[in-house]
Amino acid sequence: MNKHYEIIVVAGPTASGKSDFAVKLAKECNGEIVSADSRQIYKGLDIGTGKITHEEMCGISHHILDIIDIDQNFSVAEYKRHALPLVEDILARGKTPIICGGTGQYIDSIIFNQSIPEVEPNLALRGHQEEKTTNELYTLLQQKDKRRAQEIDRHNRVRIIRSLEIIDSLGHVPEQITPTFRYPTTIYIMQPSRELLREKVTRRLEKRLHAGMLEEAQTLISKNIPKNTLKKFGIEYVIIAQYLNKEIDEETMKQEIVTKSMQYAKRQNTWNKKYLPYATVVNVTQ
Repeated sequence: MNKHYEIIVVAGPTASGKSDFAVKLAKECNGEIVSADSRQIYKGLDIGTGKITHEEMCGISHHILDIIDIDQNFSVAEYKRHALPLVEDILARGKTPIICGGTGQYIDSIIFNQSIPEVEPNLALRGHQEEKTTNELYTLLQQKDKRRAQEIDRHNRVRIIRSLEIIDSLGHVPEQITPTFRYPTTIYIMQPSRELLREKVTRRLEKRLHAGMLEEAQTLISKNIPKNTLKKFGIEYVIIAQYLNKEIDEETMKQEIVTKSMQYAKRQNTWNKKYLPYATVVNVTQ
């Protein structure tokens, strides 16, 4: 393995084994791991977000986990403000930063030279937007900024709302030119077959349910968080809420979580295609 890179990225779909692979790399190259996961930033959401445990860390330092409360908002610009100084500090100590996670915009904010609009959250606007369905929000985005609507994931409610917030402040979402790498970077993309990924997602769900995922979700739901807001913590919590409210049975709950997880994995794979010209694909076989 080449030991002369400065930054490593471990990307890939949900349940593909990114965390374990990153820990293995960190042991081999004197690394520290910087999480790039938009759900694992929240305190108390451990099981449903698949947050790595202290035991699984194997003594490797992990950063940007458990940094905000569930009632706080956290933008890509804020992630960048947290992560870049950490990366610089890890490099200054002669170690290797390993950016690991499934949130592509977080990864991009670190490895690419690109500007991110510095627009403060507009809580009044967000409150009004939360009343709309995701389809309604996407239609509104199409009306206000057709270019941005074409490049965004139309199912990503959080990103759509953020785009509308930027448009409200700036009139449009600034167009990003093709970025250049900020650091010499080695990228690994985890790639299981679709059949294996479904098996892994299913096994992971059973493990999480056994570990207390329902109880964790109940604690979150008890805070009377609106359904649309629950989605930013993961669609699993929305589906579990339906089960706990007796709207669906247990088997339907499991099937829905697996199906939605696979749809999410497909969107992640689409995002990761742009890394392929620079990446090493890791064929996941188990």
